[in-house]
Amino acid sequence: MEKLPFMIPKQFAVVGIIFIGIILFLFLLLLFRYGWLYIQAMASGAPVSIIQLVGMTFRRVNSRIIVESRIMAKKAGLEMDTGLLEAHYLAGGNVPNVVRALIAANKANIDLIFNQACAIDLAGRDVLDAVRTSVNPKVIDCPDPARGRDTIDGVSKDGIQLKVKARVTVRANMQRLVGGAKEETVIARVGEGIVSTIGSAETHKKVLESPDLISKQVLQKGLDAGTAFEILSIDIADVDVGENIGAKLQADQAEADKRVAQAEAEKKRAMAVAREQEMKALVEENRAKVVLAEAEVPKAISQAFRDGHLGVMDYYQFRNIQADTEMRRSIAKPTGEGH
Repeated sequence: MEKLPFMIPKQFAVVGIIFIGIILFLFLLLLFRYGWLYIQAMASGAPVSIIQLVGMTFRRVNSRIIVESRIMAKKAGLEMDTGLLEAHYLAGGNVPNVVRALIAANKANIDLIFNQACAIDLAGRDVLDAVRTSVNPKVIDCPDPARGRDTIDGVSKDGIQLKVKARVTVRANMQRLVGGAKEETVIARVGEGIVSTIGSAETHKKVLESPDLISKQVLQKGLDAGTAFEILSIDIADVDVGENIGAKLQADQAEADKRVAQAEAEKKRAMAVAREQEMKALVEENRAKVVLAEAEVPKAISQAFRDGHLGVMDYYQFRNIQADTEMRRSIAKPTGEGH
């Protein structure tokens, strides 16, 4: 038997078999790993190549989420590029939620594009809930019972306190959803408007007669500016009469004025007592001066005798005058009460 000149050496044949085995093994591995997703995508009319599926694995993207989201969009009549879905997944977004929101917006004829939906999702908002709120308006209790308050309290000009419960109907504003204020801001603004409206009322009876006066005035203030919502209506659910704050404040003021007056009177009394003590001390001081002055008289008389300026007869005449003066004083002094 002749040898063929082109026969392959045995070692090359072994290498070829190993190479084919490796290729077959990789093919079976890919088929086992991605076959079902590939078939599912092809059968749904939203094909994704094996290479794209392998690339997702290397990019650490959950291929099942991307494929199922693409299929969901395709069935709803929307075209979704796998690259955009992967990019949003890698950015930390909720891809299925964004796709559902786009489908809901498309069915409700709401102008919402993919990039806008991704921005809303990455901003931490529930984009699907926003679309639902845009279609089906949401009712917000004001105040929020979960925060520990049941009513918004305001005081009219006549001093009567009113306790109000309100319900605010809002619709999501897709254009202001990114960067717009949340529900807490709406509740705070509505509460401020209610308190301001009650405070400007002449009497509490006027508010009780026309509760819609509150909602009308509050709506005119444009409280939804800068928020992620559009306020459709503000309905007053309940109005109760509280305390007479005006009378209570007047009583407190009167009590404070009384305490001030008492303190002032006590101050004046203390000053009067101090002045009385000063005058008594002054009287005693003057009496002491009189005693000192009287003590000087005998010394002066003695000195007059020495100097020859006063004689014995002059001294006797002086003493007679003193005795006569004392007698007249004793006669002039009353002897008792009632005389």
